[in-house]
Amino acid sequence: MQTIQQLSDRLYYLPPYAETDRPILVAVVGDTHTLLIDAGNSAEHAKLFKKQLSSHNISGDLLAITHWHWDHVFGLQEMNLPSVANNLTFSGMQKLQGYSWDDQALDHRVEQGIEIPFCAEAIKLELDDDRNIFIPNPTLTFDHQIKLNLGGVSCIIEHVGGDHSPDSTLIYVPEERMLFLGDCLYANMYAEKWHYTTENITKLLNRIDEFDAETFFLSHHPTPLNKNDFSSFQSLLRMCAKLAEKHQGEPNSMIREMVLLLQRDLNEEEQEILEYFVNGIRI
Repeated sequence: MQTIQQLSDRLYYLPPYAETDRPILVAVVGDTHTLLIDAGNSAEHAKLFKKQLSSHNISGDLLAITHWHWDHVFGLQEMNLPSVANNLTFSGMQKLQGYSWDDQALDHRVEQGIEIPFCAEAIKLELDDDRNIFIPNPTLTFDHQIKLNLGGVSCIIEHVGGDHSPDSTLIYVPEERMLFLGDCLYANMYAEKWHYTTENITKLLNRIDEFDAETFFLSHHPTPLNKNDFSSFQSLLRMCAKLAEKHQGEPNSMIREMVLLLQRDLNEEEQEILEYFVNGIRI
């Protein structure tokens, strides 16, 4: 079972669980209000987070949704809190509201290319046969940015987009120097070939650089990253983006130059990210 972790008096998080695609859930605790980040991928996921928060005498007052994908919104009804999302996220949630979630409907959407096979299997594992899913509308919507004062700590919620999902939102807590990135730095999975585009990733990384942060959350990374670890990940993305543009997505040329730059063979993560940029150039 996932166990809640405390980073500071203000920050608590429940680690992800890869098998059923549970993302990290975070609580930002203010003197007067507590913001929860993302709703979880099921009622059980949301219940677990609330139960473990209660063991620290914490309960949420408001919930921020980073983007519309199922694993971040299926627990929203169970959370039973006012929620905030940007308008593109609201539109994505409305699309999900019209779907059926039984095996036949899921398999049909996979065949149509609407649903990702990995996500369909994760939904079946996480929810078993209990697929009576209701996704409430967000309480508050915004276009670009909204700022919350939780008492002694504030949160900037900003729409930044990206390849993974155009509605992606980040949450910045300046007093804690914490940046919650959700899935915004992951590849586009809702495509025939998973991919990054050099334009989107460069624009996004440039915006992220403008935040003074020391702790970085990626929704499906086991733990938050410190500044050095995040800088390494960011450098890898920038390197692959530049090589993809320079070599116009020709993979062998990109690999040869990257091996020269790193002075070693590529590891699995580097090969995967490079392939995503190759796919993006070809698309």
